[in-house]
Amino acid sequence: MHVADDLLILGVLLVIAYALGRLGKLIGLPAIPIYMLVGLAASPHSTLIPISFEAADVELIAVVGLIMLLSLGLEFDQDEFYGNAGKLFISGGTRLVINLGVGFALGLWIGWGTREALIIAGMTAASSSAIITKLLIELRRLANRETPTILGIMVLEDVFIAIYLAIVGVVLSDTTDVWGIVGQLAISFAFLVAMFALARWGGRVVSRLIQTKDDELFTILFFGLAVAFGGIGEKLGVSDAIGAFLIGLVLGASRYKNRIEQFALPLRDVFGAFFFLNFGLALDVSTFGGVVWPVVVAVILTLVVNTLGGQLIAWQNKLTQAEGLNASAMLQNRGEFALILATLAVGAGLDSRLTPFAGLYVLSMAIVGPILAVNSEKIGRVVFRARRARPGDAERERLRGAGSISAEEIALVEAAMNGQDVPEAPIPDDIVESYPTGPIDPIEQQAAQQSDARAERKRDPEY
Repeated sequence: MHVADDLLILGVLLVIAYALGRLGKLIGLPAIPIYMLVGLAASPHSTLIPISFEAADVELIAVVGLIMLLSLGLEFDQDEFYGNAGKLFISGGTRLVINLGVGFALGLWIGWGTREALIIAGMTAASSSAIITKLLIELRRLANRETPTILGIMVLEDVFIAIYLAIVGVVLSDTTDVWGIVGQLAISFAFLVAMFALARWGGRVVSRLIQTKDDELFTILFFGLAVAFGGIGEKLGVSDAIGAFLIGLVLGASRYKNRIEQFALPLRDVFGAFFFLNFGLALDVSTFGGVVWPVVVAVILTLVVNTLGGQLIAWQNKLTQAEGLNASAMLQNRGEFALILATLAVGAGLDSRLTPFAGLYVLSMAIVGPILAVNSEKIGRVVFRARRARPGDAERERLRGAGSISAEEIALVEAAMNGQDVPEAPIPDDIVESYPTGPIDPIEQQAAQQSDARAERKRDPEY
C-alpha cells in the first residue's frame, strides 16, 4: 500500500507540474522553476499541498536525473570551440573570470566559509544552457547577430563546468594532505584530458564500438554508459556529474550524435524533472529567512555584472549596444548547474544554508532572466534609441516574423544584403544524374535557340 500511495502522489505531482508548466509558457517561464515550486509545495516542510512526500522517496531517480542533465555534454560543439577558441577565450573567458571573482567575493562577504564561497562563485558564474537554448528558439532569435556569440560562450561554459567540477570534487573531499590533494587533482585532470582527447580524435573508433541498428538496444547502451561513467567519476573522486558529462562529450563526437540526441533528450527531460522536483522537496521555506538578504545581493550583483558584461562582449565582438543587451539578458539565466553544485556541496557536509540559497537564487533568476530576455529588444530600443539602423535590419525582422523561413535562410539573405559572398546551393543529385552529358543533337540545339530568341509574351492586363 505504501508503494501505491507514493506512486499516486508522484503521478499527481507530475500532472500538477504539467498544468503549471502550461500556464508558465503563457508568460514565458521555463519549466525548471515550475518543477521546483511543485516540489516545494509538496515538501514535508510545507502545508500548501496536504500530502506527505519525502525527497528520499525519489532520491535515486533524482541522482539519475542529475547524471542525465550532465550527460548531454554530447551537445558540446567541438567545431565551434576549436574553430573559434581564441575569440571564445577572450570574450567568454573574460566574462567567466569577472563572474567568478565577484561570486567568490560575495561568498566571502556572506561568511559561511572559504569552500562555501567557492561553491557560491560557481553558482553565480555559469548560465543555464537549457533555459537559454529554449529561449533562443521560442523568441526566434537564432538569426540575430549576437546569437553566435551567445552560443560560443555557452560552449566555453561547458568546458568551464567540466574543469570546475573536477576542482570542486577535490575540494569537497576529506583529503587534507597536500600530496593527497595533488594526487587527486592529477587523477581528475588526467581523466579530463583523456576523455577530451578521445572525443577529439577517437570519434571513428567510438562510432564502430556503439553501432547498432536496434533503437531499443541503442537507447539502453547510452543510458547504461551515462550511469556507469557517473559511477566511474565518483570512484575517481571527480563526482558522478563530471563522469556523465565526459561520456556525453565522447558519444557526441561519434557519427551517431543526432541519433543519440533523438533518444536522450526525452530521457533528460523526464529524469531532469525528477531532479528539480526532488530539490524542491528538500527545500524548507522556514530556512529562507536566513538567506534572503544574501540572495537579494547575489541577484542584484548578477544582474548588474552581466548587464555591464554584455556591453563588454558587444565591444569585443563588434556588436551594437542593443545586441550586447540582448546577449546579457540571455546569459542572466541561472539553473541546473547551481542546483547541482548545491547538491554536491551539501552531500559533502558543507553549510546546509547552501541549499535554500541555491533554491531561492535559481527561482529568482529563472523568473527574472526570461522576463528580461523577452523584453530586451524593447528595452534596447528605448535605451539605445539613438543607434543608427543597420542596413537590412527591417528586412531581417520581417523574415524572422515569417515562421516558414529558417534561421539559415535568414542568415543567407542577411549576408547577401551586406554584400558578402553567399555560397551557391548544391544542385540536387537527381538533376545532375538526369542532365545530358553526351553530344547535343543539332536539331535540338537549333530548336532551343529559336525558343530563346522568341519575343517575350505580353501579359494580359486583365490578370
